[in-house]
Amino acid sequence: MSPDLVRIDASDLPARLRRALGEGGRPRMAYAWAPAPDAIELRYLVGRGPGRPFEVWAVRPVAGEAPSLAGDCPLLGWYEREITDLYGIRFSGHPEPDRLVLHPGVETPGPPLAPGYPLDARLTLRGSLSAMPELEGDDVQRLPWGPVRADVVESAEFVFFYIGEHILHLHAQLFFKHRGIEKRFQGMSGQAGVVLAERVSGVGSLAHALAYCQALEAAAGCEVPLRARQIRTLLAEMERLYNHLHYLGNLAEMTTLKVGGAEGKLLEERAKQLNARLTGSRFLRGVLTPGGVRRDVDPERWLAPELARLQKETDAYAGLLEDTGSYLDRLITTGVLEHRVALDQGATGPIARASGVDHDVRRDHPYAAYDPRTLEVAARAAGDAHARAQVRIQEIGVSFGLIDTLIAALAPGDLASPCVAAPGSEGLGWSESPRGALFYAVHLGADGRLARVKIKSPSFSNWRVFPFTVHDSNMMDYAINEASFGLTIAGCDR
Repeated sequence: MSPDLVRIDASDLPARLRRALGEGGRPRMAYAWAPAPDAIELRYLVGRGPGRPFEVWAVRPVAGEAPSLAGDCPLLGWYEREITDLYGIRFSGHPEPDRLVLHPGVETPGPPLAPGYPLDARLTLRGSLSAMPELEGDDVQRLPWGPVRADVVESAEFVFFYIGEHILHLHAQLFFKHRGIEKRFQGMSGQAGVVLAERVSGVGSLAHALAYCQALEAAAGCEVPLRARQIRTLLAEMERLYNHLHYLGNLAEMTTLKVGGAEGKLLEERAKQLNARLTGSRFLRGVLTPGGVRRDVDPERWLAPELARLQKETDAYAGLLEDTGSYLDRLITTGVLEHRVALDQGATGPIARASGVDHDVRRDHPYAAYDPRTLEVAARAAGDAHARAQVRIQEIGVSFGLIDTLIAALAPGDLASPCVAAPGSEGLGWSESPRGALFYAVHLGADGRLARVKIKSPSFSNWRVFPFTVHDSNMMDYAINEASFGLTIAGCDR
């Protein structure tokens, strides 16, 4: 279903938001784009419940300013700060008016995504400290950790305020590896854009390509053939499998189960080898294209037996984890994310569902070949690290079942349809990545090439939520808590 586009005056935004919240709606993202060289427009994507089309609010700022909605809907806080950094739009009344993407002390010739920004401009850095909370007490200590942390862990800085082992407050500074991906889309053809989408976050290559392709297909109004939709769905669940197996192995390792960690990584490797045999890519790249898939896959004869063996080993592995007391002791009651916080702050995917937020766009806004009538959505209520692991274990079983069904049901037919979006068109696409809901909004320019591509990554949402589970916790649980979220920094930073 195509979203409903509604144009709203900036002054009417707060009242419109309160009405949407009162009716059970929930914003999913906000972004800015430039429909003309001298004009910037804000867009708000609002979900209105399962089975109902999304609503998109188009708003023109007045004199470069719009009212902040973060007070009524905290999850929009990061989006507004990102828009301020990258487009220069101010949000009056914002409760956290600090920089987000551009670190304190970074100077630019202007907002980097605003029209006319020089492509050869270089950033200037002048020493400046991030805004930190004021914590009083002679015993309070401050520990900065990062951005280089350990091994090949992605770059981020975490500042702990603590007394002994007790963490009072965590301040997270991300975006050290911001690559300007959304800017790089500008001027590309729609067909070429999928290659860049696959490289936003390596472990979400298929999900990003799928959401991007569906956004471009919405703009073009093209119909994807059934076999192509089935192949896309099969590959999306293959991606979920190896991601969740990696997650379980990493979590086991964090709880000092070295053998358990190694076995989880071995199962992940087995899943990636199946990906390579099926598509030629361990990360499932190079298969999707706007309008369908680039080439056929032939899983009918060999994939089902291989997956059956992998499922048997995975079930045994998950059973051993759930029967290991030392593992459970470190997870149960660790990093509790309350239901209200998860909802208000915009958690998504397994993180949200482990806290009782029953959202999954495969079921609520079905796409590709997903059947909302039969899709089982895993959820828990405890909101702790154990609940997050249990959700992923259940999702692994669901993925095995979906793939079996798709292999048996693969229909003969075309692999792609012509897909050329008209100049000035726009589209919205989404997918339920292994980490949660992923959205792409695309806008085509007058030349028919990409003028704006907005990526709403699930890790952007979940990194905002994560510190709420660290405040008032302890140092010994921190690494386990972070591992239980299964976040990526590349997906967040873009």
